[in-house]
Amino acid sequence: MFGMGPWELALIFLVLLLLFGAKRLPDIARGMGKGIREFKSAVKDTQDEIKTSMNEKDKKADSTDDKKNG
Repeated sequence: MFGMGPWELALIFLVLLLLFGAKRLPDIARGMGKGIREFKSAVKDTQDEIKTSMNEKDKKADSTDDKKNG
């Protein structure tokens, strides 16, 4: 995972535990999880909006082509 072995991850966890304490770690992890979920949701919404606008643009171009050819 990210080029880190189990010892590196354990060391990082130990440092975080020492810095923030056992009571704060769940709150920090919960906040990070919420932030990641919100970010993924925003990315998905943006992708959907782009796809929708591209589809509308394609439909508009098709109808313009039909009028020119018809």
